[in-house]
Amino acid sequence: MDVFLLAVLALLAALAVCDLFVGVSNDAVNFLNAAVGSKAAPFWIIMAVASAGVLLGATFSSGMMEIAKTGVIVPEQLTFEQVMFVYCAVIVTDVLLLNTFNSLGLPTSTTVSIIFELLGGAVAMACWKVWNTGAPFTDLGLYVNSGKALAMIMGILVSVVVAFFAGLIVQYLLRTLFTFRYWKTYRYFGALFGGAAITAILYFLVMKGARGASFMEPAWIEWIETNTQAILLAVFAGFFLLFEAAILLFKANIFPIVILSGTFALAFAFAGNDLVNFVGVPLAALDSYHLFTAAEGADPSVFTMEGLRESVRTPTVFLALSGFVMCLTLWFSKKAHRVIRTSVNLASSARGGKEQFGSSLPARVIVRSSLRFHKLAMQFVPTSVLRWLELRFNKPRLRPGEVELPFDEVRASINLVLAAALIASATSLKLPLSTTYVTFMVAMGSSLADGAWDRESAVYRISGVLTVISGWFVTAFSAASACAIVCTIFIFWGKPAVLIGMLLALFVIVKSNFFTKSDETEGEEAKQLDRGDRESIGELLTTSVDRYLNLTIRLFAGGLNAFVAEDHNELKRLKADAVSLYDETTARRGEYYQMALEGGGTKADRDARNFYYRAFTNMKEVSHSLRDQLGVSENYVANSHSPFTGKMRENTLHLARDLLALREHFTPAKCAHILELIEEAQKDFLEQIGAERISLRKSELYLGYLLFSREMLNRYMMVKLLQAELEAKPKADAEKKTPQSVGSVDSTQTDG
Repeated sequence: MDVFLLAVLALLAALAVCDLFVGVSNDAVNFLNAAVGSKAAPFWIIMAVASAGVLLGATFSSGMMEIAKTGVIVPEQLTFEQVMFVYCAVIVTDVLLLNTFNSLGLPTSTTVSIIFELLGGAVAMACWKVWNTGAPFTDLGLYVNSGKALAMIMGILVSVVVAFFAGLIVQYLLRTLFTFRYWKTYRYFGALFGGAAITAILYFLVMKGARGASFMEPAWIEWIETNTQAILLAVFAGFFLLFEAAILLFKANIFPIVILSGTFALAFAFAGNDLVNFVGVPLAALDSYHLFTAAEGADPSVFTMEGLRESVRTPTVFLALSGFVMCLTLWFSKKAHRVIRTSVNLASSARGGKEQFGSSLPARVIVRSSLRFHKLAMQFVPTSVLRWLELRFNKPRLRPGEVELPFDEVRASINLVLAAALIASATSLKLPLSTTYVTFMVAMGSSLADGAWDRESAVYRISGVLTVISGWFVTAFSAASACAIVCTIFIFWGKPAVLIGMLLALFVIVKSNFFTKSDETEGEEAKQLDRGDRESIGELLTTSVDRYLNLTIRLFAGGLNAFVAEDHNELKRLKADAVSLYDETTARRGEYYQMALEGGGTKADRDARNFYYRAFTNMKEVSHSLRDQLGVSENYVANSHSPFTGKMRENTLHLARDLLALREHFTPAKCAHILELIEEAQKDFLEQIGAERISLRKSELYLGYLLFSREMLNRYMMVKLLQAELEAKPKADAEKKTPQSVGSVDSTQTDG
């Protein structure tokens, strides 16, 4: 039993480290997006501040560890063996579920998942005990702390609504005060705002979170609670005077200080509230092991765990080590850095690009209803008030070449301070919140108040909010059901099932997160477009045109061969790849609008952007036609319609071979040769249709193949021509200048 327990504890520790890595990669970036989006400081400074917040906040999370021990289960009703089965089932389910959701790109919450996994495991164990002992079904409530579980669930639900409306109201009021030209008014109100923000951060994080710190002495906590009001007044007065002096004497901008303080605060609150999601269960299992081993000779199937009721401070070393792992993840996880960009784009004020979420019917209904209500409400507001508000929310025009930030310093400050305050308040009450959802909803509320949800983006933003809320229910149901199943398997199959399940979870999480190659092509292309000048655009076209051409030909030729072979699964896969290709080329073409908005550059740069737009328009149209063509082919084969025969079949296979050979050397001569073959194939079809009874559906599909082949070749020849013209333009411009300079030298020498 001892060897088994030690193996289980070792595996729990390893899974906790992996869980920390996966969870932080997807969740902790939520406290970085505001600082990164507003460019308050260099990236390394933002990361250093966040790391300090995570490391210190982890030591304030000791009180939250009680949730894993007594928040859902009733320990005195369960034996040591049963408790360990529940904890092992929870950690295995948590790791596999989070990894599955992340792989599918579905919204999830580590807090929601851990609570409902504990609930599912506890209910499964309770059902087994009731069934095994023959007790009445009503005894299920003896094994589940339903009151505390319901309070935590309601806290999470309420926090989503509170976070959204708090962000909406506070942002609206402060934007009315500061306006988008806040540099004109902040010298009067900036010190007041900064002092209030820092005081709120100190109050919610330190003073309300002191009881959860593993190193705080009872005397220190009592002194803080006794002198709370005096401390807050002193802090506010001190920072107000300091900021006011900096503004008046040095014309300093205090918003970066507030943003960095808010980043520290939100990182602190995240670590204090969410650390239990990753290490709470392993630490609860460790405490259970200590209680069991302290009772020498105890039977694990009889020894009950009422000792977990005792409040024991988690050793600071465990919390600090967990914080250290979280900091390493922040710095070295590439997935974390990619998620930052996604989070910034979702709350961005910039428009015209591809939204993260699509539209939905509920979102459309909400937008239409809101527009009607807004139109009705405006009839009761005086015109003078409307004009005044319009002036307060009027954005300044960007100068040529100036890039619009995803959100400015005012909104970044509010996002950080509000989210940190809400999360820290819940932590002080020992209520777990979904930090992802709270941060997301504060950002959505503030962006709505700021006018980032205009009629171009409102449907997509509301769809995002609805997706997050629906994701809450999906996560909850999936976590509870999955953990109940895993726990049941452990109960009936015993120790071997526990070890196999934990080893399987460890293998899956390590393989999928540490040994999976990521495609960095998109990131490289984004970097090439950062400048929007002729050189970077030329580099992008050089690499992307050949890539998209090869991919298009491969998909279409593969589709022709799969159609002839009547391979429905292959056609389905190729169609999915074609959809991805269309989305990618659409997004790449959309970059033109961002470059056009930024403006600036020389005439050569503007000409290059025009070449870029024309080239990607052609490639987008080809990918659109390819997607449709493969979709028609898939439906044709899925419905078991008759295959091509005779010349139609031969010409289809011949076309596929010639197109694949064209990938190596795409030249006008080879394209002209294939176009001639297409003409011959059409003549053969006219002869075959006269001799055979060919259905309209089959005729349209075959002619669609030929038509797409013509369109693809013609459009890509145009793209190659544009690419060559862009590359030749600098040489031509240089040659025009060279004769003039030579002539001037010759004339100078002659005159001499």
